[in-house]
Amino acid sequence: MKTLLIHSTKHLTIAVTYACLGITVAALAFGVWFLNARPDLSVWHSTRLEHQFRLDSEVKDFPAYQALEAKLFEEVERKIYRRTQGLEQPLNRYWHGSFADPGNWPQAWNRSYEWANPQAEFGVLLLHGMSDSPYSLSHFAEHFRTRAHLLGLRLPGHGTIPSGLVELKWQEMARAVELASEHLSRQLGDKPIYVVAFSTGAALALNHELEQLSQGQGLSYRGMIFLSPAIGLSPVAAGAKWQDRLGRMLGLEKLSWNSIQTEFDPFKYNSFAVNAGDVVYQLAERNQQLIQTLPEEKLSALADILTFQSVADGTVSTQAVVSDLYGRLPAKQHQLVLFDINRQPLSLALVANDPLAALLPALGLDAPRFDLTLVQNRNAELQQQPLSAQKAALRRFDEVEANWYRPAYEASHQPLGLAWPKGIYSLSHVALPYPASDSLYGTAFEKGRHRVQIGAAAARGERGVLGVSADEVLRQKWNPFFPYVLDRVDRFIDARQGAQSR
Repeated sequence: MKTLLIHSTKHLTIAVTYACLGITVAALAFGVWFLNARPDLSVWHSTRLEHQFRLDSEVKDFPAYQALEAKLFEEVERKIYRRTQGLEQPLNRYWHGSFADPGNWPQAWNRSYEWANPQAEFGVLLLHGMSDSPYSLSHFAEHFRTRAHLLGLRLPGHGTIPSGLVELKWQEMARAVELASEHLSRQLGDKPIYVVAFSTGAALALNHELEQLSQGQGLSYRGMIFLSPAIGLSPVAAGAKWQDRLGRMLGLEKLSWNSIQTEFDPFKYNSFAVNAGDVVYQLAERNQQLIQTLPEEKLSALADILTFQSVADGTVSTQAVVSDLYGRLPAKQHQLVLFDINRQPLSLALVANDPLAALLPALGLDAPRFDLTLVQNRNAELQQQPLSAQKAALRRFDEVEANWYRPAYEASHQPLGLAWPKGIYSLSHVALPYPASDSLYGTAFEKGRHRVQIGAAAARGERGVLGVSADEVLRQKWNPFFPYVLDRVDRFIDARQGAQSR
């Protein structure tokens, strides 16, 4: 009997093992088929650019970086635009004359630029995010051009064609930031430098200073201003590299892409390479390693950081910004501005999970270690009152105030004179750098403009027809509180400039 039981158990184990193996193989095969059944790759997905900046490029300074960049754009013209001119594609950025042609804008926002200013009080380095271009911080550049010497860096792999992200390394972007920072320092002499950085650009700025600290070298920035910084990402981003490796092994190029979309945005790739997400994840992990291993006295030398972050962010982790950056930095004059969701009752009624609720324990409102601001609806306490009282207060729920929580101080409240626009329930990762007046992502539709206006679009129809996901169409692209962002940035810089002159 015992022998029979052992024999049966052995057969059952073998059967279960083969069943699990079969299910795994079937699931893998289905996943590969599903991913490979997406739209065909275009020439801008598969072309390799020879003049892309790489770690072994013979580039020693920023002027040489710009010289290589000029050759890169000549290569894009030759390999991409000349091949598309026989096609009429009115919403393709890679067809000259289309509504999405970057040439429709007076400034070449896909390229690095330097705006010198002999009367500059300080320098500003502007660093865009992953898959973006220098356009993403163009409003900050315009804001500071009368006060500062400006340098907007096009990160390697960006501003050209999406294939530039397939083999990109975060160390290449970090090296470009190093070249730009050294150049600004040489141009400005003893004048201070501030960095304004969005998403991956913020992670690169932080990495630059952390690496300097780890090597015992001097720091580059008097202050750092971050928008939606890539401090932490979902672990899914780390696993995505296996999709890319499997695609290379099987010779299936489509598996190197998380999304393959119509390229209708003149200054941002709509298609997204798997490697791009992995690169940001590696960079964030490197920063966390440095923050955890550097002694507190060294971290105390970091310049003050001002961060703007939406509590609702589908790209980077707001929790990581609070816990893994501000929660680990030694107490200083760091500032964090969080934009809450719209708590107007009709909007809140549709919210499945309140993103602020999960953050509250980490914020430590009773005794914050940093200057915290929550930009929220006024009279939010009325949420607990009867519906009749809520209806009477609908108007006031649209209005927004800044609620400050400072170390050793009581909370204070300041109306901003701003309001949530109708129909917007939250900000998003991509919205923070753009005002409503932005001609690409904002709301104002300008007649007679022969160029795409993404923010003013209102497409409606059936699912699965367009080459752009509904999620992308509906995503909030501009920041109704952008005037407040600029005001806080000015005050942040002015306080540090004033401290320097005393």
